Parts: sequence; structure tokens; C-alpha cells
Amino acid sequence: MRSCYDPGANSSWIPTLRGKFPVNVTRYDRIGVGYSKHRRPDRRLASRIEEALGSARRVLNVGAGTGSYEPEHRRVLAVEPSVEMIGQRPAAAAPAIRADATRLPFPDRSFDATLAILTLHHWSDRMRGLAEMRRVARDRVVILTWDPDHEGFWLGQEYFPEILAIDRPIFPTLSEIRRAVGPLEVRTLPIPIDCADGFLGAYWGRPEAYLEPSVRAAISTFARIDPSDGLARLRLDLDSGTWDRRYGGLRARTELDVGYRLVVAS
Repeated sequence: MRSCYDPGANSSWIPTLRGKFPVNVTRYDRIGVGYSKHRRPDRRLASRIEEALGSARRVLNVGAGTGSYEPEHRRVLAVEPSVEMIGQRPAAAAPAIRADATRLPFPDRSFDATLAILTLHHWSDRMRGLAEMRRVARDRVVILTWDPDHEGFWLGQEYFPEILAIDRPIFPTLSEIRRAVGPLEVRTLPIPIDCADGFLGAYWGRPEAYLEPSVRAAISTFARIDPSDGLARLRLDLDSGTWDRRYGGLRARTELDVGYRLVVAS
């Protein structure tokens, strides 16, 4: 497991850190226990992210968590504020620095690209964090996020409307991202029905998964709500066949657009 700053071998390429970068205790220090069990990179999504990074060789992964989707054949440095998440990074993962996205401790244009994977909604000041990503990137900024203007899917529409009520304000709109980092290429990212990465929308065609406590524990929004009523209704509808009468056609789909977007600014 990684310590809070473990540069490892072959780290001479890493820019000199500047100033101090104190970090407060984060929500993931409290709720991130066991996160890596269900949050594993999906190879199809990884391929799309690799493509978006283009020719970038030196990549800063901001809000890196346990290291999912860090490209293996590039020089990667991770920034993550949570000790709990850094502790779950594999020993072979990229070196990690405990720092905050809003105060990246690097000179301007230190990396070919900056990368942020489903993390912007956790930042205390997302516009400042996005500006920091732009500042330290020489070539491009690559972001995987959820579009709050998307209608969502049955989970939020039918069973947990409070999830949409929470997520819509905390995810930046594409217009906000554009203002912070410049002109964007926005790529729709359909999610495979057997997605290996257990984020909120990953189980759109496998509703039974949301009944599992360990699955919900790896989805941050569930930590913000009392899911009891929604879970009871979902369990009842699955047992009675009501869910399948309404949404069963989804089980035959191979992928679905549930609002995730791959955003590239170059």
C-alpha cells in the first residue's frame, strides 16, 4: 500500500513541489473503507480515457482515489486528499501525494495532461480546482464526469429522487467546465451493462446490486441519504416482478447513456 507521499523508483521526472499543501480530513477518510472492492477500472472505459489523453506522456491524476484508470504506459503522479484512499492504492500504483485539487503544489505547465475521474463533485471549490488543472497542464485536460442536465435513469427517477436532488447541484455543468478550462470536446460515454466499476450508474441493468450494502458503500451519494424507503420499494418491485415489467427491457441492452461524459480541453 502507498503512504501519503511515496515517490517510488524512477521519480526524477516529478516536478519540484512548491510551498506547503495542508489538507483537511475528507469525507472519504470516513466513508472510503473498502472502496476498492467494487471500484475497479472497466477496460472499455479505460480505453476511452487512454484515447482522450492523446500523446501526453506526463500525467497528473487529480482526486486520484485508489488509482483506477491511471494509464500504465505513461508517467503518472497522483494527487489525493484522503489518507484512506491513498492507503488502498496498490503497491504498484503511481506515486501519490496528499494534496488538494484547489492548491496543486506544482509550477505552471508541469505536466503534459491533467486527468480527473468522477471527482469534481467532491471538490470544495470546483472552479478553482478546474483552473488549477488547466494551469499545470501543458497540452490537455481530461475529465470524466456526470452531466447534471441529463435526466438520469430509473434509480433516481423512481426510487431515490433525493440522489438527483443532491447530485445536480454538486456536479459542474459542461458550461462551468468550459468557462474554467476553455473550449471542450464532449464525448458521450455509454456504460456497459457488465461495467466492472461500481459507480452510481454502473448497475442500470442489474438492479439487484443496489440492494447490497457493500455496493452502496462504494457510492458516495448513498452516504448522504437514508435509503431505507427506496430500498424497500426496490426490493418489493423486484420480488413482485414490477421492476421487470417497467424496465426489464434494459436487461437485454449492452450499454446505456446514463449521463456520463468524457470531456477533453486541449
